[in-house]
Amino acid sequence: MDCKTEEDIMKLIKEDVWMMDILNTAKTLQLPDWWICAGFVRSKIWDNLHGFEERTRLEDIDVIYFDPANLDESIEKKYEEILKDLRMDIPWSVKNEARMHLKNNIKPYQSCVDAISKFPETATALGVKLNEMDEIILTAPCGVDDAINGIIKPSPHFLNSRGAIEIFEARLLQKNWKQKWHMLQIKETYQK
Repeated sequence: MDCKTEEDIMKLIKEDVWMMDILNTAKTLQLPDWWICAGFVRSKIWDNLHGFEERTRLEDIDVIYFDPANLDESIEKKYEEILKDLRMDIPWSVKNEARMHLKNNIKPYQSCVDAISKFPETATALGVKLNEMDEIILTAPCGVDDAINGIIKPSPHFLNSRGAIEIFEARLLQKNWKQKWHMLQIKETYQK
């Protein structure tokens, strides 16, 4: 499938039985402002871009939610255990974005979409979930062009953060995305 728009991304996910099962499983938690984000969406787009028949293995499935009323990290671990009981084959990671500003030493996020907009790379700043009608909703606060075109560059917010370039470059080394997806383009110059 030639993926060029947000609608194409949602169709790609809708046609993927495994991804839909993951989304339906996460939805059972009924978390406030929940999303599955980052590599779950990005890797699907990049696999499609490269014409891969087999899914690239994910280190984790990032489920995020926003609950400022309960910032206890142990609750996140309980949600992970519930998800593992439902699908033990999935490497679940659950985080309350209302708490993550404490870990990252930044201003509090206002919502999960706000948090996603501040992810390190534009191609990673993506999230999906199912609405009440089980329709896919996609959020892409930095747009989808970079993900669709295989471009890796810092998100605008991240680029303006202290130490951003060093962190971005360390992530490039650690993630080693070009090893998996050879057509990716890393933007060497960062424009503010």
